[in-house]
Amino acid sequence: MPQLHQNNTVCIVIDIQERLNPVLADADTMVERSRVLLQGLQAIGIPLLATEQYPKGLGHTVPAIRLLLDGVPIFEKTLFSAFLPEIKEALEKHHAENVILIGAETHVCMLQTVLDMRSAGLNVYVPFECTTSRAPANKTNALEQMQAAGAVVSNVESLLFQLLGDAKHPVFKTVSKLIQ
Repeated sequence: MPQLHQNNTVCIVIDIQERLNPVLADADTMVERSRVLLQGLQAIGIPLLATEQYPKGLGHTVPAIRLLLDGVPIFEKTLFSAFLPEIKEALEKHHAENVILIGAETHVCMLQTVLDMRSAGLNVYVPFECTTSRAPANKTNALEQMQAAGAVVSNVESLLFQLLGDAKHPVFKTVSKLIQ
């Protein structure tokens, strides 16, 4: 797998929504860790995309995440996989080889997106603390399936420091403060 770099990586926020979040295990922790990751990615300059699963029924992206998505395209969907034609087009536009996925639910939309992206030859990274399901066992099982399909299950800190690559990076101190 190629190294994560600013010029070949995109992050997609999948379905972190108002009416779905209250029924998810450890949703507050998932949202907080996702906020840290998103702030770090923005500091580094990583492009962001987002999806909402049937927002008429599940509501929009939770405010704590939505605040960080100013100007970010948010695509509505009914398919479980977020690998929509609009997402494919955006990934091509950004010359993405690597995709960081965060969101819900791990065993449904996240898993199907990972499988579709891996089938298309993309390298996929999932920080384990930025995804959740209603049942923790479903999350664990889905993360195992993702790894078996060739995705990298990682964590917020590893991904951010992999993107920085060097303590001399101009935003190293900004990212370090987010992690602490």
